[in-house]
Amino acid sequence: MVRHIIGVLAGAVVTFALLWLMRSVIANPDAATDSGIKGRVLDFVQVQEDQEVIVKKRVIKPPPPPDEQPPNLPKPSFDSNVSMGTEIGAVQVDVNVDLSGTGGFTSDGEYLPIVKVQPIYPRRAQTRGIEGYVLLEFVVTATGAVRDPVVIEAKPPGIFDRAAVNAALKFKYKPKVVNGEPIEVAGVRNLIKFELQE
Repeated sequence: MVRHIIGVLAGAVVTFALLWLMRSVIANPDAATDSGIKGRVLDFVQVQEDQEVIVKKRVIKPPPPPDEQPPNLPKPSFDSNVSMGTEIGAVQVDVNVDLSGTGGFTSDGEYLPIVKVQPIYPRRAQTRGIEGYVLLEFVVTATGAVRDPVVIEAKPPGIFDRAAVNAALKFKYKPKVVNGEPIEVAGVRNLIKFELQE
């Protein structure tokens, strides 16, 4: 019981002391913020000196030479006996073309190959040593261009087809002339051989 009385009295004294302290702070607010240090506050800002700009010139080194030169690409051969689509001995060809006029055709005649582009040997077939051929059939237009090339036969199938078709699209012909007018010729065949040369 005595402890309770002492605790209550001590609590009352502490409460009274706190109230007195708060009253004194409220009555004089400047005293609480005054730290006792008087004077001017200086801000220090460090200024960086101008630095000299150094420009470095980069020297590009040339690439090293290749370790191994690529092998020489073999040139495919063409079989001109099949390219005409008919017996060559039985065809009468008149190659007289009037170049002095407007470029028209003055005499009748069969189509003739003018430009035959060699196909690019597929690298996969070249590295594996694969040889073969492709037999194409296409239309020679009235302007002498090649249209709609189709693979008729290929050995081995699927290896040289694309290279042969791409080459055939670049072929140029003197068109067939009938009654002085150039006409289309369908069913023209051309055999392209792919052979590795040693």
